[in-house]
Amino acid sequence: MTLPTTRIPDPNDAPALRWGVLAPGGIARDWTAALHATTASRVVAAGSRSLERARAFAADFDVDRAYGSYDELVADDGVDAIYVASPHSEHHDHALLAIEAGKPVLVEKAFTRNAAEAAEVIDAARAAGLLLVEAMWTRFLPHIDVVRRCLEDGLLGDVVAVEADHGQLLFPDGPQRMADPALAGGALLDLAIYPIAFAHLALGGFTEVRATGTLTDAGVDAGETVAVIGPQGAVGTLSSTMRAKTPCAASISGTAARVEIDGWFYQPNTVRLIDTDDRELDRFETPRREHGLAYEAAEFARLLTAGATESDLLPLDETLRLMQVLDEIRGQLGVRFPGEG
Repeated sequence: MTLPTTRIPDPNDAPALRWGVLAPGGIARDWTAALHATTASRVVAAGSRSLERARAFAADFDVDRAYGSYDELVADDGVDAIYVASPHSEHHDHALLAIEAGKPVLVEKAFTRNAAEAAEVIDAARAAGLLLVEAMWTRFLPHIDVVRRCLEDGLLGDVVAVEADHGQLLFPDGPQRMADPALAGGALLDLAIYPIAFAHLALGGFTEVRATGTLTDAGVDAGETVAVIGPQGAVGTLSSTMRAKTPCAASISGTAARVEIDGWFYQPNTVRLIDTDDRELDRFETPRREHGLAYEAAEFARLLTAGATESDLLPLDETLRLMQVLDEIRGQLGVRFPGEG
């Protein structure tokens, strides 16, 4: 028994796009560095509420144009697509701003604050016939495609259990947005989204979701454990916290074998195939560990060049279903963001 190969192409082989970065913060810096290092695409414009910040970003990454407003950025005729890298609380408005300007959009995860906002953005993009993709970078990585193929080919037998965790030490001394309800802070949208999305792929969706967790004094979730059941009765145990670094491992166990991804499972990684006697049968090593964010940008470039309006690797309907799961978990935990309807 051996692992299948990946179908994910080298990012270097993707068509070139001219990108505009909306909100040039930390994740935008990582994404741009990956884009410039391993693809033919380039960021040609950056927009921020602070012209000084946009200019600093442009200088650091040799970007042609810097704007002190998002409206100017999305109106730039020399930009093929917009990457929305603002806090979760702003994704809805900023994605709609780009769509209304006729620009295809790659929106950072979590896609929006809630499912209602996600539905509005998806409906707007579909009505305009524009490409829209959630930047859940894990879905576009080679090792996750190996896992996907294991599931498609029935290599593991009947899937019985999924486990995944994601914990980072980000509170109380981490980024301020993590603790701020107004910015849709908390562990769920930043950290738990990874194990939840992984289990959703492995199980083919959820029929039941049960969550328990703890909240900070400000009312955002500090961490949670989520138990899920898939359509065929398989169970998932998922956890996250922003108060400690955890192993960040993931596994899918079936009646014939299991696959394991060790620490940082959501980044470019190694997949190991283990038989029912705990013997390692095979392993897949991601060919390029660095600059993993380039894979989602490369997928977007291929899709846009082909005239597609969404990705088969993460369809918009699944993005919406995942937001509905996050809403359900927040409801069980008692987390509500200011201004939600």
